[in-house]
Amino acid sequence: MFGNGNLDGLMDDYATDAVLITADETYRGDDEIREMFVSLLSEFDDPSVEFTLTKQVVEGEFAYIIWNAETPANHYEFASDTFVVRDDEIVAQTFAAKVSPK
Repeated sequence: MFGNGNLDGLMDDYATDAVLITADETYRGDDEIREMFVSLLSEFDDPSVEFTLTKQVVEGEFAYIIWNAETPANHYEFASDTFVVRDDEIVAQTFAAKVSPK
C-alpha cells in the first residue's frame, strides 16, 4: 500500500511530468506529487491502519482501483483511484474518496 512507506520507491513509479488530480487540487510534476504523498504516507504509516482493496481493473494503459481504510485520523468509507500508465510510468492519476474524520 502506497509503496510500503517508501516515498522514493513510490515516486519512481511516476513520470517526472505526471499529473495527479483530486477533488481539492491538481498536483503537477515530481515536487508537487511528492509533497502530497509525504502527508498521505504519514497518515498511513501506523501499524493500526486497516486497508482493503475491493476492486482492481487493468485495461491496457488504464488501471482502476476501489479501496477503503481506517487510519487513526480518518475513516475512508470509499476511495477510488484511476491511473494512466505509459512506458512503465504513471503519467496521470485521479483520486476521489468519501473521508470522515474521527
